[in-house]
Amino acid sequence: MPNYSLSVNGKTMSVEADEDTPLLWVLRDHLNLLGTKFGCGIAQCGACTVHVNGSAMRSCVFPVSAVADNEITTIEGLSNKGDHPLQEAWIELDVSQCGYCQAGQIMAASSLLKDNPNPSDEEIDAVMTNICRCGTHVRIRKAIHLAAEKSV
Repeated sequence: MPNYSLSVNGKTMSVEADEDTPLLWVLRDHLNLLGTKFGCGIAQCGACTVHVNGSAMRSCVFPVSAVADNEITTIEGLSNKGDHPLQEAWIELDVSQCGYCQAGQIMAASSLLKDNPNPSDEEIDAVMTNICRCGTHVRIRKAIHLAAEKSV
């Protein structure tokens, strides 16, 4: 079984895993980073969203062998104290209901704001394709706008 040196949340970590093991399972089962969730397993729901080199990607279908030389950031690495503007906006606007998808939502939103610091509703809707079964999409959109204001 191959050994991979991964840069996760600013730390170099060594992992022994089959080359086709999805990054999601390496994060959860090998590195005990449980914030990234399994939802659908086919890259549709977004619960597993992490950043690879600063861009949002669905980790449930991305093999560990493809990310060995990249910077991976999970929800645990987004901020040291949970004080990222999106995390603060999520709390301030009480976005979460069940909360299951929210780490993936926040990771997708942070990638959006990095690329577009002041998105319109239409731009948010086009990028935020993560599914929230509780239907908090309106509050998610408001929280993204609030985080954009806080980041200025």
